[in-house]
Amino acid sequence: MALAPAYAVGHKLLSGGPHTLEIFLDYTCPFSAKIWRALQSQVLPWLKTQPVTVIFRHQVQPWHPNSTLLHEAALAVEKINPSAFELYSTALFENQNQFFDEITVNQSRTTIYKQLAVLATSVNAVNDSVAVLQMLDIQPVATAEQARNVGNAVTSDLKYHIKLARAQGIHVSPTVVFDGIRDDSVSSSWGLEQWQAWLSPKLTQSQQ
Repeated sequence: MALAPAYAVGHKLLSGGPHTLEIFLDYTCPFSAKIWRALQSQVLPWLKTQPVTVIFRHQVQPWHPNSTLLHEAALAVEKINPSAFELYSTALFENQNQFFDEITVNQSRTTIYKQLAVLATSVNAVNDSVAVLQMLDIQPVATAEQARNVGNAVTSDLKYHIKLARAQGIHVSPTVVFDGIRDDSVSSSWGLEQWQAWLSPKLTQSQQ
């Protein structure tokens, strides 16, 4: 499936075409973190020489309440510095346990946003955490009558990605889609050999 131009720099992990490999991930999912590490350390370096474009897709899972906040933060970072999206994604996966339910249950949404903004500066994804917070900011109001529930500066972006995942019938993370077809056989436990065994026949079809 195509990638909207607004996300082409950050979400496109490799631009090798003509095949497309989409990886649907949740920043608060341990299995997503596991497959991300394999992709970064083994699979993407191999795929650099293959005829395939690799796209990061958001899969926000509501049973992980902080998932929305982490994905919002990633989208905010991309708006500020598109080339740092992948770097910040790695930071989110490597620090995901800081945002698990048990450690954040007594923290406010704003407090978590601040932690995410600090994380962005700590890995040099952005120069100023305030810029990230401005993207995530929701101004409080005094009464329910004043509330409009309009979200923040990345709400429309998050809606786009959620609608895209729903349109493709994605239910859990990680989920892998190759050339528009979901394949639930792909496992977060795979190493390079399993990825090569699964992908190589698909990639060579276009060369025959």
